[in-house]
Amino acid sequence: MLLSYSLCFNLRAEYHNDILGNGYLSRTIDQPDDYDGKVVCTIVKKEAQAKSKKAIIYVHGYNDYFFQVALGDSINAHGYNFYSVDLRKYGRSLLPHQDLYFCKKMDEYYADIDTTIAIAREEGNENIILLGHSTGGLSLALYLEDNQAQRKVDALILNSPFLDWNLSKTMENIITPCVSCLGAIFKRIKVQGASDCPSGYAQSLLKDFHGEWEYNTAWKTSEGHPKRSGWVRAIHRGHKKTQKGLNIQCPILLMSSDASAEETDDWNDIFLHTDIVLDVDEIQSFGAKLGKNVTPCIIKGGIHNLILSPKEARDNAYQSIFQWLDKIEN
Repeated sequence: MLLSYSLCFNLRAEYHNDILGNGYLSRTIDQPDDYDGKVVCTIVKKEAQAKSKKAIIYVHGYNDYFFQVALGDSINAHGYNFYSVDLRKYGRSLLPHQDLYFCKKMDEYYADIDTTIAIAREEGNENIILLGHSTGGLSLALYLEDNQAQRKVDALILNSPFLDWNLSKTMENIITPCVSCLGAIFKRIKVQGASDCPSGYAQSLLKDFHGEWEYNTAWKTSEGHPKRSGWVRAIHRGHKKTQKGLNIQCPILLMSSDASAEETDDWNDIFLHTDIVLDVDEIQSFGAKLGKNVTPCIIKGGIHNLILSPKEARDNAYQSIFQWLDKIEN
């Protein structure tokens, strides 16, 4: 299966200057059609200034795509080639006929991840580190669990991985399993709509509100996007599998903020210093079961995406990543 993933990318595809500029290149890869038709993924890369055979591959989260230039530049500055993949139906890879972010099973993303690793190796990288944020972290954990024998990866870094819903007990224990069952047959039923106004999390990120960042809000929507029963089923099944415990062999850095807070309709400055998307205690609890070599890492004052936190917290996140990599490599 994985061999077919590795060989399915379009060898004629060439890199071109990416929308980010600053030396970033991108390459769109045709993947086998799925239930909605044509599918692509898009690889973005920037090489380290000094020749390197080490690469870090970044996988974004839900309602997301790669735009964090500071992340790639920091990775390059520490001697690693940088790669990122906009997964199918996200960001640069979204096609007009597709429902933004939709999937029926988490393993749909394995082809995109495997293709990115194969290209990184084809381009001379011998050491591969995977870095996943939120849903990207869940995808990578499942990918490594299902494919350990076939694909050697040197390390896994998880930035606030999505390992459980941040919902009430009634929602988690009763309603979500019911929606998941519904999603087995009726996959396109809308179970949650978009918001009428930008979320507190979006406001904590965007320069137009209380944050520091600019990005394409058609690809990373401020009001969210309707969630469907089939997607809920995919996530629910992924959670059930990870929460039982996995057997990932490579070292894992498990990163989260030090605190969570409830996201409300009214703005609160606490949104700038806490995770308002996930429960950090659940991240650390379930993350500890992903493998036998898990290093917990708590970033004081971090938000859900630690590398988009206010400066002090994000600097601490970067420092923690590279200190840990130095430690496991020496």
